[in-house]
Amino acid sequence: MRRPDQQTTTRPTTDPAPGTGTGADATAETPPDKAGEGRPAGDLTTEAVLAPYLRGQAADFLRSLRLHHEHSSPAESGGHDAAAATRALRRAARRISGSLHTFRAALDPHWADQLRAELAWLSGVLAREHAYANRLTRLVEALHQLSGPALPAARGARAAGESAASDAQGRAALGVGAARAGALLERRLTLARTRSHSAALQALGSSRFHAVADAVALLASDVPLAPGTTGRTTEALLEPAERAEQRLLAAVAALPPADSEPYNEAQDAAWHQARLLLRLHRYAHEVVLGAAAPALASCGHALDLHRDAVEAAAAAAAAARTPRIAPATAYALGVLHADQRHEVEAARAVFRETWPYATALTAP
Repeated sequence: MRRPDQQTTTRPTTDPAPGTGTGADATAETPPDKAGEGRPAGDLTTEAVLAPYLRGQAADFLRSLRLHHEHSSPAESGGHDAAAATRALRRAARRISGSLHTFRAALDPHWADQLRAELAWLSGVLAREHAYANRLTRLVEALHQLSGPALPAARGARAAGESAASDAQGRAALGVGAARAGALLERRLTLARTRSHSAALQALGSSRFHAVADAVALLASDVPLAPGTTGRTTEALLEPAERAEQRLLAAVAALPPADSEPYNEAQDAAWHQARLLLRLHRYAHEVVLGAAAPALASCGHALDLHRDAVEAAAAAAAAARTPRIAPATAYALGVLHADQRHEVEAARAVFRETWPYATALTAP
């Protein structure tokens, strides 16, 4: 944990004298050899920084799209390469969309809003198949652990004085229901994954997608900047980036306290919002400083795990509401739901431990 008065920053280190507070804080999120790399503050204009970044991400998008087409052809048997190309395509789409959101004032607003909405649609369609596959793997693995010969300590600690016979009886019921619960989840999530795969293929062949690809292809060669942006000062980029940073800090400060109830699903939305704002901040950091923010990598991973656990718990709860399932199946799904909600709480604890800016977490 860093000192409480430390703040994040997306301002590059330029002119401050060695040892000043500004220089120390400005390099906090970048390695010593990356901070302000080849990018003096005076050169932080939309034409010199934002336009090349967007063109580079557009080129990555088109390259990933070409690889996806190549590895998705009937002659190709490797689904792994196609999945990797899809992930790269989503990665570029997210970065373009996030940059259009943060730096909208420096761009043609109508164009930025329209392309951002279309990229969000595309990224969402492509993400569903991957999400369902990961959710099924996560839940099946959790069921195997929960119904094994011994419960993991974090998941199966029983109250003091509870009899071994009662524990054995509960384990027997869980063992009977776990296989049926796993089969039910596999049917539900495999069906959802298949439908998502079909929807993704349909989207990639639609006129809407071809319009998005054409817009990104144009972006790779020409970035529509707002009138009068070409010669603007560094504030055209720094001010939007710092606003994204402050929104993140405010969202983290507003998160529920550590002693909150892990089963209160109403609190999940605040954590999801923090995850989205952290992503926007990271993308803005990449634009302004030309590198990712390593200090926030662990925090972002914890929030991704939090999202996965929340969605897995919701899937277990939805499966438990299936009509006419056996009591043992419902019991196993209830235990699985509780297990994933505890994973939610564990991810929140990891985020608090790895969040490097103490002021946001100690705010009242």
